[in-house]
Order: sequence, then structure tokens, then C-alpha cells
Amino acid sequence: MTEPVLVDQSFFLRDDVVAIARDLIGKIILVEDQKTVKAGIIAETEAYAGETDRASHAYGGRRTNRTETLYLSGGHVYVYLCYGIHHLLNFVTNQAGIPHAVLIRGIVPVDKEYLPLCFATRFAKWEGLANGPGKLSRILGVCMEHNGILLNESKIRIYESKSQTSMEILTSSRIGVDYAGEDAHLPYRFHLKHYKPVK
Repeated sequence: MTEPVLVDQSFFLRDDVVAIARDLIGKIILVEDQKTVKAGIIAETEAYAGETDRASHAYGGRRTNRTETLYLSGGHVYVYLCYGIHHLLNFVTNQAGIPHAVLIRGIVPVDKEYLPLCFATRFAKWEGLANGPGKLSRILGVCMEHNGILLNESKIRIYESKSQTSMEILTSSRIGVDYAGEDAHLPYRFHLKHYKPVK
């Protein structure tokens, strides 16, 4: 059985955050801690284009304790707490100093029957289990301790998927960013055709 291949770090250093958000659909995310290994197919993403994007935390060049992670080089993990409850998982992209990021909005949890990896958690039914950024973080165990870590060198890894070529991907505007004015209508959201995202 072929061993899974990690996504190269150069993938996240590209300057087109929208293309990266789309290209992440279908890849495999794996989160490991001392007790479990959990994974899923990335099924929904949103791109955030930094200082020129009114929906981005870094719009206008805002630099705060929270947004400093966004200014790291592509391939770092940006986690923030939404409404004081939900941990939202993002991947920083582009070169250091350019605060682009992709929000991972949904996954399809998978188990060892799908991948040549030994997953400690099995999901009998995935529909609706992780179709939302807060839900997927709970499933994967993502929290603030993951903020600022580098992908593929620690607890969160991203793998290539052979099935990506046959996946149908839909494009739409982002969710919950009405405050962003015209930028709220940008086609920066992507998801698998047969995946049911939270509206």
C-alpha cells in the first residue's frame, strides 16, 4: 500500500490565496495528540486576502496580539477563538509579512478504511459531523495551543489525495462577513459538490 505524501511547504508560500483555498479541497488533514490520531478530507474553505480584504482580521494592516500569527510565513497555523466558544482553524499563506490565510470551514472525517494510516477514531456516519469551522475543530481537537505551529512539522499535517482529480468543486461567496461590504460578495469560498455546508 502506497504511503501518503505530505503537501510540500511551497504549496502554502504561493501568492494566490484564492487558488490555495481551492486547491486545499480534497486534501487530507490529520491532527495527532498523545492519545489519538484524527483525520478528514478538507471539504470547505474560504480565502482571506489580508490587508486589502475587508473580511480579513488584517484588513488595513491591523497588527494585534491575535493577528501576529497571520504575518508569519505560509504553512503556519492560525487559530482564533470566535464568540469566545469556537476555535477556528486557518492556514497562513504567502511570504512572511503578507497576512493571507485560508479558513478551513468543513471536513469529511475519515478512518483507516480510507487511508493507509492507522486512525484511532472511526466515524460510522460523517454527514453533518464536521460541516462547520467550530464543529471540525471539536472533532479534530484543534485549540489555541495549535496557533503558530508549522504544518507538517508538528501536530497537524496535510497530505495529498489521489481522489482530488475526480472531485467537483463549487464556488460561492463567503459566509458571515456581511460587514465586509462589497468584499463579502467575492467568490472566495469553495466546497465539494456533494458536501452539505452550514449556511
